[in-house]
Amino acid sequence: MSTDYRISHLDALESEAVYIFREVIATCSRPVLLFSGGKDSIVMLHLAAKAFAPAPIPFPVMHVDTGHNFAEVLDYRDATVARLGVDLVVASVEEGITSGLVVEPPDGIRNRIQTPVLLDAVEKYRFDALFGGARRDEEKARAKERVFSFRDEFGQWDPKNQRPELWSLYNGRVNAGESIRVFPLSNWTELDIWHYIAAQGIDLPTIYFAHEREVVERDGMLYGVGDFVRPRPGEATSRRVVRYRTVGDASCTAAVPSTAATVAEVIDEVAATRITERGATRGDDRVSESAMEDRKREGYF
Repeated sequence: MSTDYRISHLDALESEAVYIFREVIATCSRPVLLFSGGKDSIVMLHLAAKAFAPAPIPFPVMHVDTGHNFAEVLDYRDATVARLGVDLVVASVEEGITSGLVVEPPDGIRNRIQTPVLLDAVEKYRFDALFGGARRDEEKARAKERVFSFRDEFGQWDPKNQRPELWSLYNGRVNAGESIRVFPLSNWTELDIWHYIAAQGIDLPTIYFAHEREVVERDGMLYGVGDFVRPRPGEATSRRVVRYRTVGDASCTAAVPSTAATVAEVIDEVAATRITERGATRGDDRVSESAMEDRKREGYF
């Protein structure tokens, strides 16, 4: 009797991510997982729990908090870390502004001042490896990343100076002051993420599914009106049925028109789209063609 040993595409991706988590624990002394309450970091945390079960997750999670968050996402973040019993470190941009570490931008969009706050937290807690949920299909600069992406003593990334990763062999050696950004989801796509969410029955913040929200249109994008986005003179608001493909700073993250109210409906919608979620919904990435790469060189994820 023949036995079929083939595994599914999702099983292979899961196995690779679990292997990456375990490699970091074997080689690094103070890792941390970047957790925002977004779908990619949710899947990453789910994979981390699998990697070390039945033991607890052996590292804390950190949220670089701009102070401009969607309430649904913050509620989900707090409930999730409480359920899993993991420590939550909050690196606050608001506190960074108060202390003089960073200056509030004139346009109020704080994404661009997250980097010093992140690097300050890395130094304060002496983290030597930071798990991030970035995927190579999201954006051109992220496509240049290795799974183990090294940062120098200033937290900077040099895309031309990276270590080879042949046969999934990773070099986790870091010198004093250096750190690694580790991306267990590098080889996943947005569609893979949603198929995995469906297969695993993972709960998400309600913001990812169709709902009615007051929005204002700017540069062809629909921003939710609230504490951090107010109509400008001459702008009209409207009630639209929308959902969010990605979540981040509410002042620069837009929604998309959608009637997808279930995971299955979202999968159908994502399968038909030809624009990445960052390209469709992140206003801060439209500053220039190299906006993301410039920030990554400075230490951003």
